[in-house]
Amino acid sequence: MLQVKAGQVDKMGLLFERYHRPLLAFFYHATSHATGSEDLVQTVFYRMLKYRHTFSGEGEFRTWMYHLARNVLADAAKKEKPAKYHQDVADWAEKIGGGPTADASLQKNQEVDLLHRALGQLSADAREVLVLSRFQELKYEQIATLLNTTAGAVKVRAHRALGQLKDIYMKMENGSKVH
Repeated sequence: MLQVKAGQVDKMGLLFERYHRPLLAFFYHATSHATGSEDLVQTVFYRMLKYRHTFSGEGEFRTWMYHLARNVLADAAKKEKPAKYHQDVADWAEKIGGGPTADASLQKNQEVDLLHRALGQLSADAREVLVLSRFQELKYEQIATLLNTTAGAVKVRAHRALGQLKDIYMKMENGSKVH
């Protein structure tokens, strides 16, 4: 990113190749809207170019990138209500995960579907902490920097959110079984 900041804008392609999938996953897990997530990823990369002068190189690039992504997500939420969950998890799993989905079983798809619906029922704050810590694999210190809090507070929030997600998932799973 420092090279992009210095005027080597062609290096932006390399950043896109490295980080578009994690960003797509971040937005998809946050919104459950595949097409909208792709648009948000494009907006983040546009803002990276536009605000490249703000990247100091002092902190980690991923932290700065997710700061931009959070702002893009907040702006999108102001413009419209969050999209409802769409039944396209299997279609987007390959784009998000980068691996083939041919061997995925119906049971696995149903579990993923249920997990995404449960995730969608969490508060936006709880969902964000889980997505950043579990799906994007950011460290608690990095998330704390993004959220302007302490790593300990992030750890507590992630633990609570995970408990809430488990409760919601179990209730949904028990409710969907035919007896």
